[in-house]
Amino acid sequence: MQTNHSIVHPFWVIVNKEISDIIKSWRFIIMLAIVLLTCTGSLYTAFTGFATAKPTNDPEESFFFLKLFTISDGTLPPFIVFISFLGPLLGISMGFDAINSEQNKGTLSRVLSQPIYRDYVLNAKFLASLIVLSILFFSLNLLVLGFGLVIIGIPPTAEEVLRILMFSVVSIVYVAFWLNLSILFSVRFRQATTSALAGISIWLFFSIFYNMIVNVIAKGISPRQMISEYQLVSLQKLIQNIMRLNPGQLFDDATTTLLVPSVRSLGPLTMEQMSGAIPSPLPLGQSMMLVWPQVTALFAGTLVFFGLAYLLFMRREIRSR
Repeated sequence: MQTNHSIVHPFWVIVNKEISDIIKSWRFIIMLAIVLLTCTGSLYTAFTGFATAKPTNDPEESFFFLKLFTISDGTLPPFIVFISFLGPLLGISMGFDAINSEQNKGTLSRVLSQPIYRDYVLNAKFLASLIVLSILFFSLNLLVLGFGLVIIGIPPTAEEVLRILMFSVVSIVYVAFWLNLSILFSVRFRQATTSALAGISIWLFFSIFYNMIVNVIAKGISPRQMISEYQLVSLQKLIQNIMRLNPGQLFDDATTTLLVPSVRSLGPLTMEQMSGAIPSPLPLGQSMMLVWPQVTALFAGTLVFFGLAYLLFMRREIRSR
C-alpha cells in the first residue's frame, strides 16, 4: 500500500487559509489602496525634486538613488514618512480581530475541535500576516526601484540596493511590532471594537501626545542658568533616550540612517567630535552598527507582545457557542 507523501501539514493549511482571507478582505484592500496612493504621491514629489538635481562626484551626493525615499518638493512628505505613519495602521488593521472575531462567531471552537495543536491557530495568524506584509513591502520598494530606474535612467549601486532591502526589513519589523500588539489585544478583549480602539489609542498616543509630554519634561528639567558643554550633551542624551521609548522614533532613527548615509551619529556631538569628523558617507556596515540598538529594541518589543499573546491564548478557555 502506497502512502501519500504530498499531504500538507495542518499548520500550513491554516496559514494558506489565513493568507487567502487577508488578501480577500476589504480592510486590506482599502489599506493597500491608501498605501499605494500616498506612496505614489510621495514618489511623484521625489521625481519633481529630481527635475533640477543631477548626480555629482561629491561623496555626500553619491547615493543619488536613495533620495527617492527621502526627498520631497514640499507638497507631500517623503516616502519614509508615509511608511512611518501608515505602517502601524496597517499592522493594527490586520490583527485587531484575529482571535476575538473567531470566538464570537463560534468558529474558533470548531477549529480547535480538530486534531491540531491550539498554538497552530495563533502562530498561523501571525505568520500569514507577516508573509503578506513582507511581500507588500518588498514589492513596494522594488516598484520604487523600477520606476526610478525607468524615469531617472541611473542604475542603483549594489550598496543602494542593499540599503533599500535593509530598509524593507526594518519596515517589516516595525509593522510586526504593531501587528503583535493588536493580536495581543484581540486575545485580551472579547470585542473586536475594543481591541481596535486600544491599538489605535496607543498609536495616537505615541504619534501625537508622547512628543508633547517629552517636550514638557525637557522644559522642566532644563537648567535656568548657563551650563557646561558636557552637561548640555548629557541633558540632550537623556531627552533623546526618553524619545526612543517611542517605537516610531526608533523606526525613524533606523530608516534615516540607512537611507541617508551621510548620517554619522544618532546622538548629540561635542565640538571636538564635529571638528574631527571627515565629511564622507558611512559604509553600510557602519550604518548597520549605528542602528542595531534601534532594530533590536523593535524586534524585542515584537517578541514580548507575541509572547504575551501566546501565553494568554494558551491559558484561555475556549467554549463552543
